[in-house]
Amino acid sequence: MSDTAPALALEHVSKRFGSLQALDDATLTVRPGTVHALLGENGAGKTTLMRIAYGMESPERGSVHILGRALRLRSPADAIAAGVGMVHQHFTLVPAMTVAENVALGGRGRFDPRRAAARVRDLGQATGLSLEPEAYVRDLAVRGQQRVELLKVLSRDARVLIFDEPTAVLAPAEAEDLLRQLRRLADDGRAIILITHKLREALSVADDVTVLRRGRTTLAKPRADIDGDQLVQAMLGQRDTGTLVPEPARNIDGATIVLARDIEIADTKGTTRVRGATFEIQRGEIVGVAAVEGSGHRELLRAIAGRVPVASGSLVLPASIGFVPDDRHRDALVLEMSLAENFALNGAGTRRGVIPWRYIATATRDVIEEFDVRARDETVAARTLSGGNQQKFILGRELHGSPTLLVVENPTRGLDVRASAFVRDRLIRAADDGVAVVVHSADLDEIMGLAHRMLVVYAGTVREVAIDADVIGRAMLGAE
Repeated sequence: MSDTAPALALEHVSKRFGSLQALDDATLTVRPGTVHALLGENGAGKTTLMRIAYGMESPERGSVHILGRALRLRSPADAIAAGVGMVHQHFTLVPAMTVAENVALGGRGRFDPRRAAARVRDLGQATGLSLEPEAYVRDLAVRGQQRVELLKVLSRDARVLIFDEPTAVLAPAEAEDLLRQLRRLADDGRAIILITHKLREALSVADDVTVLRRGRTTLAKPRADIDGDQLVQAMLGQRDTGTLVPEPARNIDGATIVLARDIEIADTKGTTRVRGATFEIQRGEIVGVAAVEGSGHRELLRAIAGRVPVASGSLVLPASIGFVPDDRHRDALVLEMSLAENFALNGAGTRRGVIPWRYIATATRDVIEEFDVRARDETVAARTLSGGNQQKFILGRELHGSPTLLVVENPTRGLDVRASAFVRDRLIRAADDGVAVVVHSADLDEIMGLAHRMLVVYAGTVREVAIDADVIGRAMLGAE
């Protein structure tokens, strides 16, 4: 590689998944010995672009150059051989194996426990990422597991390191420590690509910044030549909010449905994701929750839905709560079961006695009719429905019986225009009928068009802001 050749260059890259144009002539150039921040909203194409750089996806158009060589990557093995490593947001470790075994996993030749342990110790001493080689990964905290992932990459002598939202699972002090480690790795001559939503993070450590919006590169400059306002503009663009002001809520009568006082919420690994949150939600209003990935909003929504407990503080919830989760296949439906059986899952764990199948069959048919679910009858399997009809069925099930509170995540993700309009209309009608609705959407325009009030979650803090695209966007990115 010449001294002037980029460590990584992706030029005019396009990629489509079905009807979704994930990347559209995107370009990224990363210099050796630098930290390069790759920014963008949810769904902007950041991870897809890096999956192409790591050989996990193939571009339909465009080229990939690594360390000065034009390459066609057919798999991550090709990328690793070319000097690229990737630390994923969701770790790819084997919990039942030791640190040394995980670091050696995927290597070549016969496994030598002593040599593997020595390799971990040497890397830890050289990089400041010390870990006990014989420790089991399952016993490590999140920060330790992330170190194992990084040691795996470094053990293969990667010169280009990609980090996908690495601080999303870390406490603030741990995040600062990781950023210092990334800086040291760059100073050692490696090229670091940092995928992040957090402007402060990017501005504190990056030498160069690239922004993607809707699959296109909208900004590529040295950090010294840009400020926070330019980044926000590049990430969010211009939005016409004139037609997005919602109608006043009809049935807000002062009755408080949700009362949170100084609550803290931890994730499944014990990391605090929401801290010191205080807010109220009233009957008949739609409260939007805006956030970028990793901010703590998922834990907040599940706490409001009564699915996870708060670690401290006080959270008062009603007895009757409906919940439409983000991943309908994983969290809302059993695809091989019938619609009637899936309807019976509503409130599972809270009911006692014999299941009233006759009532459930009738109620399921009512949902099919009222919510325009395109299904022959209640006996068909959930997997036979389209995504839009599955979503309408889940919404109808959760609204059946008029819950006091409805919590909805990304209500129209993956739906066509007609199904999306139907779902949004039903949320508005639910609020008109007096239901308190809490809704999160990755589409900021959609959430502004629904909400009467807006809560923004950033780095675990929750606060109310005006329904204004610029105000919300800056708050989501911590750009005040």
